[in-house]
Amino acid sequence: MLKTVNILNKRARFDYEIIEKFTAGIVLAGTEIKSIRLGKANITESFCEFSGTELFAINTYIEEYAFGNQFNHKARSERKLLLNKRELKSLARSVQSKGLTIVPLKLFTNEKGMAKLEIGLCRGKKTYDKRESLKEQDTKRDLDRIKKAYK
Repeated sequence: MLKTVNILNKRARFDYEIIEKFTAGIVLAGTEIKSIRLGKANITESFCEFSGTELFAINTYIEEYAFGNQFNHKARSERKLLLNKRELKSLARSVQSKGLTIVPLKLFTNEKGMAKLEIGLCRGKKTYDKRESLKEQDTKRDLDRIKKAYK
């Protein structure tokens, strides 16, 4: 079992401009947390959506636990996120009025062993923004190579 689990959503940083970040708890079943602690989860295709006043992570993939029997969980299901009422209200307002979206950025375990989900309030990037970010990454990589050669 891994001590600390960090499952990143690299696709979100490429497709979205992150405006604000929040850390939320997740309501999980017993076998789900065991699979997460083994590092068998994926959040690249997931997104967050409001159902009434509650926030849910949809399309999050947590592999079935290998040693689970008939009490095993479904691999893809809606999982409730735990945030303060104030945070939920501000997120709901910004999603409705400004046309922003909520995307999971990182799934991790804290020092107590509890699973947390870092979510971001995001605005979608246009294709020319994506090309610009790729150019910046390339120039940074080239500069780092040049610096390393002169050291």
